[in-house]
Amino acid sequence: MRMAKKPHMNLVTVGHVDHGKSTLVGRLLWDTKNIPEEQMRKLKDLAKELKKETFEFAFVMDRLKEERQRGVTIDIMHQRFDTPKYYFTVIDAPGHRDFVKNMITGASQADAAILVVSAKDGIQEQTKEHTFLLKVLGVKQIIVALNKMDAINYEEAKFNAAKAEVEKLLKSVGYDTSKVPFLPISGYKGDNVAHKECSDTNKDNMPWYKGDTLLVALDKLELPPQPVDKPLRLPVQDVYTITGIGTVPVGRIETGVLKTGQNVIFEPAGVKGEVKTIEMHHEQVTDAMPGDNVGFSVRGIGKTDVKRGDVAGPVDNPPTVAKEFKAQIIVLQHPNVITKGYTPVFHIHTSQTACKIIEIEKKIDPKTGQVIQENPDFIKAGDAAVIKCVPNKPLVIESSKNFPELSRFAIRDMGMTVAAGICLEVTPVDKK
Repeated sequence: MRMAKKPHMNLVTVGHVDHGKSTLVGRLLWDTKNIPEEQMRKLKDLAKELKKETFEFAFVMDRLKEERQRGVTIDIMHQRFDTPKYYFTVIDAPGHRDFVKNMITGASQADAAILVVSAKDGIQEQTKEHTFLLKVLGVKQIIVALNKMDAINYEEAKFNAAKAEVEKLLKSVGYDTSKVPFLPISGYKGDNVAHKECSDTNKDNMPWYKGDTLLVALDKLELPPQPVDKPLRLPVQDVYTITGIGTVPVGRIETGVLKTGQNVIFEPAGVKGEVKTIEMHHEQVTDAMPGDNVGFSVRGIGKTDVKRGDVAGPVDNPPTVAKEFKAQIIVLQHPNVITKGYTPVFHIHTSQTACKIIEIEKKIDPKTGQVIQENPDFIKAGDAAVIKCVPNKPLVIESSKNFPELSRFAIRDMGMTVAAGICLEVTPVDKK
């Protein structure tokens, strides 16, 4: 067994592209001594060279992008850091429109989220989209970082106005805002990130604020229950070929335990193999738990046998491959109406698969769940409905009662998230 260590949580940072997410995360890692000084010095020099002096903290996260392109590391967009109570994996979800699909993967893997909103600019379109997705994808715990307080001279009135705006947004999607901390922060200057004081002047610029720093708020998050007693479900995020090791799928364990020596099957590929090694944050472990991001080598599979979107599970309890499935969805935005025959892309765990809506069974009131209309001809933005879908190609999806972790999805089309939902029941493919 592995050594006893701090409990692990996955944290996703979301928010509009220019609201300072990467800078905030970089600052947090730096102020908690999770980045070596030598590395920070190099990043500062690089920032100067590129005439982007204010960007050195953002580079901490962006450096991972280059590593990802070079294929050096297994940690994809994940960065580890420790607080006194937990060790976190930060999933830095890009804020740019085109990256919403990464944000969906990130959010569906997260135990908690930091929603970064610029106190100067307030809520943007993306802030709304991200907030809705966090809710639908099942992220229950949120910390709101009202960033760039330095840009509004640390004024309490402006903070309160921005806070009221975000509070309203969170309530509208169904969050209980009495449980959400709202923190005035400057990621660039360091106010209220790991320390209350500004890092440049060691001065408290917001004596009016008596609440927690971001670091303290993170340690007040609650560890979600670990579904260790369920069968293994591990959606594959990437597959690497590593010299001397072989084929290494990478992903996050949603349920169950992954152990060396275990026989696993990847669905819908249908390939089987034995787990040889498991690696987490560059350390070999003999087993890994729900929430762990792992790379694992499997005897008996080749590079092309397994791909992103496949799900690993035990041979005697394989992941469910759907012939069709019934789901409840909420339509967020759509320029037209949605009718039978519509075939958008469903983002489910790490899979992106086109599915055809073959039936709109009923329109329901999203707040009460009451049926408003049976078999409507169409649904539009703001409607909630129960639909039946057929995937265009083999797809693993589970029902929310068996594996809620693999039942949530977002529907994307025309470069936007048009709807989000949850799978209610699955009709499995006949395996003859």
